[in-house]
Amino acid sequence: MKRLLLLPALLVCFAAPTTGAPSVDIRGQYVEARTCDVFTGACFANADTGLTGKNAVLAWKVQSGAIGGTRLDGLGVVAVLAARETLGLKQTAPGKAILIVDKNASETQRAALVDFVKSQVGDLVKDVVAVRTAEVDLNICPCQGNACATLQAGDARISTRCIDLNHDKACGNESDFYPPLAKGVSAKAAMAIEHSFTGKGLNQTWSDADRRGAYVGSFVTH
Repeated sequence: MKRLLLLPALLVCFAAPTTGAPSVDIRGQYVEARTCDVFTGACFANADTGLTGKNAVLAWKVQSGAIGGTRLDGLGVVAVLAARETLGLKQTAPGKAILIVDKNASETQRAALVDFVKSQVGDLVKDVVAVRTAEVDLNICPCQGNACATLQAGDARISTRCIDLNHDKACGNESDFYPPLAKGVSAKAAMAIEHSFTGKGLNQTWSDADRRGAYVGSFVTH
């Protein structure tokens, strides 16, 4: 009789972990560039509010993790953003976005990557005008300041270097004025040597160079 009483309890204990999506951290590399200085002083930022910083390219390269049981290891995804106001401030309307998902992803993985970006960026990608596939080549290069990176994904490109505090300062009161746009990011401000989007879909393109407008680092989500 004792065995009959214990059996249902054991079944409940073993079955419980299989319900719902697996709780797995998603972690990897992150690079972001914007058309305004993110490492700046308040006086400079306030002068540029509403004039610059309305466009950005955000890129994730997953090292390990899953969404809903779909593994995303080794895959990349990019969000190309266009907003009406300076990104990082209160938005008057949801931004428009083009998402570029890794061409090596399966259909299920592509859907999971799109869901991942939406969960990390929120209303800035509420209006996704296109989802495209391309090779997402994101590399964080070893350097003294750990802020050197390159990204090439379709029509989006970023290249960064470390900020030189002796030569790249303007007012002496600079800080990471605008934090990264995505959740779960740990990153250093960097100099964007190149930041461009030359594709169609947003009714605008840009090519921004030599601006203290990038972040390079990592991300972890739960």
